[in-house]
Amino acid sequence: MPLVLTFLGILLLVFLIAFVKLDTFISFLLVAVTLGLVSGMEVSAIGKSIQTGIGGTLGDLVLIIGFGAMLGRLVAESGAARRITNMLIGWFGIKNIRWGLALAGFIIGIPLFYNAGFIIVVPLIFTIAASSRLPMLTVAVPMLSALSVAHGYLPPHPSPAAIANQLNADIGRTLIYGIIVSIPAIVIAGPIFGKTLKGFNPKPDRDLFNIREVPDHDLPGAGISFLVALLPVVLLTVFGPLKSRFAGDTFLGKTVALVAEPYMGMLISVLVAVYALGLRRGDTMKAVMKQLEEAVKAAAPILLVIAGAGALKQIFTDSGTSKYIGQMLQGVDLSPLILGWAIAAVIRVCVGSATVAGLTTVGIILPLIQQQTVKPELMVLAIGSGSLMFSHLNDGGFWLFKEYFNLSIKDTIKTWSVMESIVSVVGLAGVLLLNLFV
Repeated sequence: MPLVLTFLGILLLVFLIAFVKLDTFISFLLVAVTLGLVSGMEVSAIGKSIQTGIGGTLGDLVLIIGFGAMLGRLVAESGAARRITNMLIGWFGIKNIRWGLALAGFIIGIPLFYNAGFIIVVPLIFTIAASSRLPMLTVAVPMLSALSVAHGYLPPHPSPAAIANQLNADIGRTLIYGIIVSIPAIVIAGPIFGKTLKGFNPKPDRDLFNIREVPDHDLPGAGISFLVALLPVVLLTVFGPLKSRFAGDTFLGKTVALVAEPYMGMLISVLVAVYALGLRRGDTMKAVMKQLEEAVKAAAPILLVIAGAGALKQIFTDSGTSKYIGQMLQGVDLSPLILGWAIAAVIRVCVGSATVAGLTTVGIILPLIQQQTVKPELMVLAIGSGSLMFSHLNDGGFWLFKEYFNLSIKDTIKTWSVMESIVSVVGLAGVLLLNLFV
């Protein structure tokens, strides 16, 4: 019975989000309450579960995602993203421009939320394609595949950060493993697949490129642009392993342990960006703070989705559904990594949202993680890969790509949807391979 209820709950979630077009947060809460009631939980217990789920899921994740949004806004608005792209194109040259764009997309994609990153890089893609006279999609796909990989695989992006939080995975280690798995996914879905798209001839609408233009002479320096964009990666990956090397009761040990906290690494990165990309370049404190305020407003809907998923996960746990599912899945002769990827992929295809797919999968797969030996960091990446599977008409990213490049639905499926599927499948292969060595 619990398995049937779970299946019906997922179907209800898909129906409310994909067909009724109800707000995702409200959909999560309605499904959570419904599952609680039909599972026999008391009304007061359902309310407590929802509060516990939301509070436990968000926790310091609010800080990580909030600071991540702030950092991304400063990198974008200051022109640092454009400086990084210009530098990498200069280094790689026209002949290898696709590889330069893939690397640029990955670096820019680390601090920037996906939609913001997309809107920032599309005008750059248009300009580069025009100046290099290369087919536009052969230029676009390498950069956009890298953005997609960063969005699905790497903290501090909302979905992987939230999944890591719920699975008690180490954020720094998840980031290191994520970067390793990202390389083949970007290479195959980006430059290699992109090279096959010469036959498509999109005609973008220039009027859509409505972003703040920073003159070339006013762009931040290359060094500071790279430093600010990559600072979260450096802090999260360097200080995490370092904290075990120092005694916790010494000043140095306490300092290293504090900086190793993901929210503190993100806060330091934001403060550096405020000075280096704002105040140092002549912006007023008021203007910079306004940018941060706008960034937090943009992140609020994402936080609500994560909160709703946390409520549903807690209902799964408190109703006993998760425990039952865990016992059922124990008999399945399949790697938990493949199972997590497959569940996320199915929900992604049905719902469209990578974030919803990833976070819903956690509630289903969590009992299996507790009963079998599997590295939680690799499970984060397996679920993240699955959550990117075959983006189509129910995904906002699909329509962004279609409208900005002015493609037909058929051509968008042949290009964008296939690219996302490659990212998903290669990501799983990378996780399974990495699992043999770590």
